[in-house]
Amino acid sequence: MTDSSSRHAPLGFNAFVAIMAALMGLNALAIDIMLPGLPSIGAAFLLDDPNRAQTVIVAYMTGFAAGQLAIGLLADRFGRKPILMVGLAAYTVAAIGCIFAPSFELLLLARVVQGVASSAPRVISTAIVRDCYSGRQMAQVISLIMMVFMAVPVVAPSIGQLVLFIAPWQAVFGVLALYSIVMWWICARFLPETLAPQNRREIRLPAVADAFRSVLTSRLTMGYTLAAGTFMGALFGFITSAQQILGDVMGLGVWFPLVFALIAGSIALSSFANAWLVERWGMRFLSHGAVLAFIVLSTLLVLTADIITVVPFLLVVSMSMFMVGMTFSNFNALAMEQQGHVAGTAASLIGTITTVIGTLIGFMIGQSFDDTIVPLAVGYLSCGVLTLVVLLVTESGQLFRRTA
Repeated sequence: MTDSSSRHAPLGFNAFVAIMAALMGLNALAIDIMLPGLPSIGAAFLLDDPNRAQTVIVAYMTGFAAGQLAIGLLADRFGRKPILMVGLAAYTVAAIGCIFAPSFELLLLARVVQGVASSAPRVISTAIVRDCYSGRQMAQVISLIMMVFMAVPVVAPSIGQLVLFIAPWQAVFGVLALYSIVMWWICARFLPETLAPQNRREIRLPAVADAFRSVLTSRLTMGYTLAAGTFMGALFGFITSAQQILGDVMGLGVWFPLVFALIAGSIALSSFANAWLVERWGMRFLSHGAVLAFIVLSTLLVLTADIITVVPFLLVVSMSMFMVGMTFSNFNALAMEQQGHVAGTAASLIGTITTVIGTLIGFMIGQSFDDTIVPLAVGYLSCGVLTLVVLLVTESGQLFRRTA
């Protein structure tokens, strides 16, 4: 893909994609780097229920969902870069707060704050991409960003495990603080402001209401937002219970980070495939096909949940995650397509709705863990079927249309 936009000058295309992916990576790293350390955190705070340690992730996602709405409004009013810089600084402070938290409750509070702060790079990076690109080109850019971004969950658990080999679990949050400091410097030095002055919107109730109305009354935007949320639920359900399923049920133990990396790598691979295929086949064709394939794989997992062994399970889950990766960038691009005039607010509202739905579904799947893979399998199938229903309603029963 050639550099066809001057909106992010002086950054070239490759540098632009790398920075956007690294910003999104703050969110993925804050989730996945924690997975190997959950048992240590539970032991440190004497948690009696192993599932309770999952709330370290849930607390972060709760703050992440809550923060996105305000971030979009502020980014549309004051510009992308100032809000981003404040968010990165707050992320660093919250990570340091996690290091020194004297109780589990205060650790959760710091994680909520960190989640709120992380909503700034997530929302603003999406809005910046929409400032610079549209249509299938935007979907291709998002796919490339997702491909780089997904390298983070591939390596994050291994980074967390390596840190735990030489330091206590608090050092994991030190890694997060260091990452955010580096990103703050890079953005301050190289990232331009992409929101034109004439496109800035006052934070007034009528203007906010108009932006919300634009999102909430668009069948296309809301349909693909809800679809993205249900599919995020499947992904988040796996993430919250991955350490218990892979480490304990499947008996992988210290091999958990490597196996998790292989599964996460399938999402990165699908993002690469999507970036290559989307111009030719279109967003709908690829994402709708991926949803149907996900349902077939989930049905297979449900039917074999009581007898499936490690290798077949890993193959099915990896293939399922490949399908998940094939949907996210397309669903997000389709949801944003009609919202260029309110990109910041739209990105925040879409992100909030998607994250709330995904967090709730993922939390229910994770908390249903019963030392088997049955809750995950049933959760996968439920998410797939629900997503298909949403797509059918959104597209008036006609899937695979080649209009986008």
